[in-house]
Amino acid sequence: MGAADVMDLYGFLHVDLNSFFASVEQQLHPEYRNKPTGVVPTVADTTSLIAASYEAKALGIKTGTRVLDAKRICPEIILVHGDHATYAEYSHRIVAAVERVCPVAHTPSIDEMVCQLLGREREPARARQIALEIKQAIRDDVGETLRCSIGMAPNRYLAKIASDMQKPDGLVGLLPSGLPGSIAHLDLRDLPGVGARTEVRLNARGVHTMPELLALDHSAMRRLFDSVWGDRVYHWLRGNDTGDDGAPIPSTIQRSLGHSHVLSPEHRTPEGAWAVAHKLLHKAAMRLRMEKFYAGSLAMTIKYALSQSQAAGLKDGPSGNERVKKHGSGLTQTGWGMEARFRPCQDTLSLLEALQGCWKQAPGGREHAKPFFVGITLRNLVPEGEMQGSLFEEPGNRRQLSATMDKLNLKYGHTTLHFAGMLPARESAPTRIAFTQIPVQYGHEYM
Repeated sequence: MGAADVMDLYGFLHVDLNSFFASVEQQLHPEYRNKPTGVVPTVADTTSLIAASYEAKALGIKTGTRVLDAKRICPEIILVHGDHATYAEYSHRIVAAVERVCPVAHTPSIDEMVCQLLGREREPARARQIALEIKQAIRDDVGETLRCSIGMAPNRYLAKIASDMQKPDGLVGLLPSGLPGSIAHLDLRDLPGVGARTEVRLNARGVHTMPELLALDHSAMRRLFDSVWGDRVYHWLRGNDTGDDGAPIPSTIQRSLGHSHVLSPEHRTPEGAWAVAHKLLHKAAMRLRMEKFYAGSLAMTIKYALSQSQAAGLKDGPSGNERVKKHGSGLTQTGWGMEARFRPCQDTLSLLEALQGCWKQAPGGREHAKPFFVGITLRNLVPEGEMQGSLFEEPGNRRQLSATMDKLNLKYGHTTLHFAGMLPARESAPTRIAFTQIPVQYGHEYM
């Protein structure tokens, strides 16, 4: 396998439900199926549709069409008063169905989910199989009318674009090796964030087509948008993952940091897993400060070992919210993950509170009694120099407490001073050289 093959990977799947509100109504009311259906906020000719079924879209009726115009186009259109509570319930059910196949990292809206791919999941063939399994899981667990289009790409921005390229029930992948040529045929308005007003501004500056936009270099793109948005779009369109939720991060700066650990037998209990997770956070928080970043979110992943009977029960049973896989060690596993977002911080105590919040959501039951892997990742990193000061000091002088801990730990060893929760795992999870990260020396030890 050559270098180009190694880099030709996907990073994200974007799941976009097709005509979501209308599809829910058609699932609830079989008599609406295969018929033009529109969802409205109120039953009145003066209002506009908030959703249209694909049968309606085929006639030229779409979201935003006035009810009176929709009736003129299709007198027999079925109009339904929308029920947000019902759509929210279905959204939760769909998230659970997707989670059965691959953890959901983000939910941009009620009808969109984003899955971050890890390890071999990023390989094109495996990513495509995951996408097909997600489609099937939604049909099986939620309903046959609930179709989705899935985009696969190296970053979230491109995955969103890919999800819109084929509807309904589409599956499109944008690999780094094909970029940016594989999106050159799109319209400017196909780019997320480019609406009518932005398009007018781009046209006024001489950019009317996607090839003209893609021909701009990095500096010209920034000038075109008059903001850091131009930086971000430039990198995203070329397949770079620079962090979707903040200013662009140069390629020489990390986008996330974290640690993971396969638990030793004595720690394969919920209590042991928590102690190791605490230890991993202790290391990650110290690295965060050493590398002069703040973190805006924390992701936690746990993998649980399953017996043969448990694995068979989860595959064939009624729970419908588990995924069963083979770990590289040979263990049959199921997994769980969660991400917490917060105001960017770097002190250990604040990050520990976020970790505790995630831990409280971890599943219970026999199938989750034997954790064997824990991972902690700090994401949405912001360089210290870009952080704005707060009018209010954090409670308990948390930054000062962390600074004192760092001073002692750098001098006497990284676990000299720590919070009590990691005590049972104080000697666990030693630093190892990973394929994606070479440990850095801080004080007398590596991390």
